[in-house]
Amino acid sequence: MATLRPAWRTADPPPRSGASLLLLLLLPDAASPTWGELAAPAPGLSPALLLPRVDTVDCDGLDLRVFRDNITRAAQHSPCSNNQLQELPYNELSRLSGLRTLNLHNNLISSEGLPDEAFESLTQLQHLCVAHNKNNLISKVPRGALSRQTQLRELYLQHNQLTDSGLDATTFSKLHSLEYLDLSHNQLTTVPAGLPRTLAILHLGRNRIRQVEAARLHGARGLRYLLLQHNQLGSSGLPAGALRPLRGLHTLHLYGNGLDRVPPALPRRLRALVLPHNHVAALGARDLVATPGLTELNLAYNRLASARVHHRAFRRLRALRSLDLAGNQLTRLPMGLPTGLRTLQLQRNQLRMLEPEPLAGLDQLRELSLAHNRLRVGDIGPGTWHELQALQVRHRLVSHTVPRAPPSPCLPCHVPNILVSW
Repeated sequence: MATLRPAWRTADPPPRSGASLLLLLLLPDAASPTWGELAAPAPGLSPALLLPRVDTVDCDGLDLRVFRDNITRAAQHSPCSNNQLQELPYNELSRLSGLRTLNLHNNLISSEGLPDEAFESLTQLQHLCVAHNKNNLISKVPRGALSRQTQLRELYLQHNQLTDSGLDATTFSKLHSLEYLDLSHNQLTTVPAGLPRTLAILHLGRNRIRQVEAARLHGARGLRYLLLQHNQLGSSGLPAGALRPLRGLHTLHLYGNGLDRVPPALPRRLRALVLPHNHVAALGARDLVATPGLTELNLAYNRLASARVHHRAFRRLRALRSLDLAGNQLTRLPMGLPTGLRTLQLQRNQLRMLEPEPLAGLDQLRELSLAHNRLRVGDIGPGTWHELQALQVRHRLVSHTVPRAPPSPCLPCHVPNILVSW
């Protein structure tokens, strides 16, 4: 598992900035007549972070089998994760019209226990988590179930059994404030239709997606981070122009998809391209010309050989700061490396010599990893290190970074970082 964290551009705020804080408060008296009215603040927390006591009802980890029928109507945040809930009763939820956060992570809710009108009255909802249901019981989202949640900003549905037929073009289309959608660890074979234009982060990792169609992405023109790791795209699943609607895409994550080349015609403004553990065997002179703004390129653990890396492959990448070529079959350093490069990962290749020419001009290089190659002291040519004045670390492994989701799979926070499982 790798922690990924490239920052949002300075001019762009994190996608969930301004969201209401969610604070879990332990109830001292489980037998109190109206849950939430006697909630006590958690010790050690700054008073500035504490919500009004009446706002939060904490039902986490109480082994509940039935949704509470005595939650105060004034509740705005209701953590109900780690219980044994099998269904969501409409009558009880309909009373909680002011609810902003509902966390149902790790329960026993099935598709049958999720009625069409379950969230009908929760029009103020901003954060909804129905992820990690034990035994992965949710296979569909009822038609219209999310049609009135126009203020919903974060939706977590990962680790279920959602299929293409379990979602339709209207499932997400009414979510006009949605910024974060996690559908990872499901059974999807295509990108869902009807994605809202406000969406900034779409997590589709560990599904069975074989094809990405441009038509499915037209509505999500504001998407910044597209996470598609561990799917089944292969050599034809990401055709030229498939991502054309995503003009502002910042990060594309394609770890472990069986790709045999860098996908063509990627969005021009792309900043981070993550392609480790694929089957890329060659880099042509024009394979990367469509993305001149790349600052981070990860091609680790592919099948690149020196003879098939064109000496002009990186010539357009003047903004590139991090290049990861670890775990390939390179026998010599690539030529034409961008002069602004700061991190270069070449560990676990088959390097047999180091010469000064490929490193000439890399006076900003700070980290260079050469571990686990076939180098000996006599294989390093005179003057090789002469221009590497900024070099500080030679054997440090540097992981890729993307915006991180909250530390809990479902709880919103202000830190713009995401933990992505490789």
